Amino acid sequence: MAWWILGLVVLLLVLAGLLYNGLVTARNRIRNAWSQIEVQLLRRSDLIPDLVETARGYMQHESGIFDRILEARRQATAAGAAIPARAAAEATLGRQVQGLMALAEAVPALRASEPMQRLQEELATTENRIAFARQFFNDAVLAYNNRTQTLPGSLLAGPLGFGPEAYFEAPAEAKAKPVVRF
Repeated sequence: MAWWILGLVVLLLVLAGLLYNGLVTARNRIRNAWSQIEVQLLRRSDLIPDLVETARGYMQHESGIFDRILEARRQATAAGAAIPARAAAEATLGRQVQGLMALAEAVPALRASEPMQRLQEELATTENRIAFARQFFNDAVLAYNNRTQTLPGSLLAGPLGFGPEAYFEAPAEAKAKPVVRF
């Protein structure tokens, strides 16, 4: 009878170890996914000064947009690692850059310049990479949250400090459908 109880205890310890390892693996996937987002956000941030300087040469009368972009970039850089704050700051930066791109379309010489075309292409590629990295991150968060909030993982997650993680979501104003008037 004692062997049976000992076997059950060993089985429970093995299962607890497997659950713990699964939780750690899921948390590490989130950290990896977040670092992939940060790489792409940094790439976009590094493109912005070149973009601003290229456009400034053609659009001296639009200095306000340049100041807003550089301020949004500063805020995005200062937002830190808190996902909701970083998402909001990056969404603001994205809107400012889109505003510059819209203004640039109205300046034929700027639109035709090779440096601007190259920067626009790099920016579009980077935005696509950010979108894919965000999707990977949110998928990792979903898998982790499912592990921590469903049985049997929820039995160990709370006591071991594995709380829910936040998704990288666009703020409400970024989700609003733009108004187009003709």
